[in-house]
Amino acid sequence: MNEMDEKPGEALGHDIEEMAAAASQTGVMGRIRNYFLTGLVVAGPLLVTVWLTWSFITWVDDVVRPVIPPAYRPESYLPWPIPGTGLIIVVITLTLLGFLTANLVGRTLVELGEGLLSRMPIVRPIYKTMKQIFESLFSKTGSSFRKVALVEFPAPGTYSLVFLSQAPTGEVAARLPQPEADYVSVFLPCTPNPTTGFFFFVQRKELIELDISVEAAMTLLISAGMVQPGDTQQKKIAALANTARAAQVARKTETVE
Repeated sequence: MNEMDEKPGEALGHDIEEMAAAASQTGVMGRIRNYFLTGLVVAGPLLVTVWLTWSFITWVDDVVRPVIPPAYRPESYLPWPIPGTGLIIVVITLTLLGFLTANLVGRTLVELGEGLLSRMPIVRPIYKTMKQIFESLFSKTGSSFRKVALVEFPAPGTYSLVFLSQAPTGEVAARLPQPEADYVSVFLPCTPNPTTGFFFFVQRKELIELDISVEAAMTLLISAGMVQPGDTQQKKIAALANTARAAQVARKTETVE
């Protein structure tokens, strides 16, 4: 069983066992240090998860609470505020909005609203762009990032992870150097902040598609390589990179000849 087959709880258990074994083989100060690190490994991820979840719930509550009339707020009748009420209201509101939009009357109202926004010069491009992004990310038929690949960047012999998107169309596809070639849109995120990066078009033959999930690739990027997707897949990636480099050398040789 490789590292990708292990469950998170099993991996954590192995780490704790290794630390406990190391503690039994060192002196008093070494044992205290290892016990501290063991406690940090156990409590650290839990505390960070709780903090992030609580921060998100509090942020939603702070945004929604001013919109709710005081007479309908739970804290108006209770001695303490109930956290999460704003998040519950947002979930219920969005669900009802989706239910109404699925009906004929709701679709008609949405179309009227979109028609009104399409007549506003400044608002129109912003709304259109945001709608396409949200449809790509959350729609079942959307075209969000679904594949991971390697591309030779930023220098010859070095490779970076990219996420594949749609193929270019229209004016962009017609203006590319080889319009008949199979181009694809790619996003190259930065480490450790994957929300920034580079977007460009590249021919599919220049890419090395990987058999790993987007989540595994994102974890690899955020951790700056400290959390690897598995030894077996790492060997496969290295073999593919070597194959791509050999193919590039062969193409350069053919060009020179």
